[in-house]
Order: sequence, then structure tokens, then C-alpha cells
Amino acid sequence: MDMLAGYAASHRHPVNVFVHLIGIPTIMFGVLIPLTWVGVDIGNVHLSLAHAVILGFFGFYLTLDAFFAVAFLVIALLMARFAAFVGGQPIAVSGTIAAVAFFGGYAAQFAGHAVEKSMPVLVRHPIQANLAAPFFQVVEVFKLLGLRTQLFETLQRRINAVGETPQRDGGRGPQPNSRL
Repeated sequence: MDMLAGYAASHRHPVNVFVHLIGIPTIMFGVLIPLTWVGVDIGNVHLSLAHAVILGFFGFYLTLDAFFAVAFLVIALLMARFAAFVGGQPIAVSGTIAAVAFFGGYAAQFAGHAVEKSMPVLVRHPIQANLAAPFFQVVEVFKLLGLRTQLFETLQRRINAVGETPQRDGGRGPQPNSRL
């Protein structure tokens, strides 16, 4: 919960939220493409490094929330399938698409944080930010759909209890109990 609250505190402005909803999956796609280039065939099934990374994230997300973890797994496996299609194109094409997606997605994130006037979590805690971002995007989609609202009420109480918002604290987000 601390990780989500820390991430949520720096992602409140609607423009920044929208940019992240597009940018995070775009970055993931850019990462998954080259990961599909390395894999093994087991029977009739091809398993790539993309699958291994997705399963690693899924395992971690299971410790946070099983429902959201399964939602992430479904979305990520569909994304990996599309990444494998793109990755199967000539390297000049697939490599260019991967690079544009990766760097373009990150550029969009920084633009979103400029609008919010908050420091990107990525700058402060790159590993934790990259772990939290895909999960948080799944959570954000459920919020936008009006589902599992109790989680967002809990997050808001946690952020308010710390008493800091991105606008008041220069974008640091919750500090005392935050793991981000």
C-alpha cells in the first residue's frame, strides 16, 4: 500500500494520469519487443525472455493484489503476443519500433510530470518506479471504470495521512512510510 500511495501521490493531475495510461504500456511494448528475440521452444509453445519478465512481474504483483496481478498478466501476455509479431519483423523495423516506443514513452512521462509539476518517481527510485508503474496502470484503469473504489479511498487516506501532495512537497510524495 505504501508503494501505491507513493506512486499515486505523484500522479494526480488528469493530464499526467492520461499520459501515463498511454506511456507506460508503450514503454512496456518497447521493452518486450527485443525480449521476444530470445527464447526457446518447448513442444509447440515458444517461451521468450518477455514471458519470463512478465511472469516475474506477475509473481511480485501477486504479493500486492491477486486480482490486479491476474489482470496485469492477461494484458501483458496479449502485449507480448503483439510484441512477438513486431519482433518477428526485420531487425531494422522491429528495433526502430522498440526504440521509438521505449524512448517516446519515457519522454511522454516526463512531459506529464512537467504538467503536474512533480518529480517523476523514476528519477528518485528507478527500480521501484519501473516495478510499480505497470501495476499502477492496471489499478488506474479499474479506478476509471469505477471498480474496486475502496482501494482508491484507502490510497487517498494514506496520502492524506502523510499530509504531502506533489504540489506542496516538490513532487516527493509520501516520505515517512513510503517505499518509493
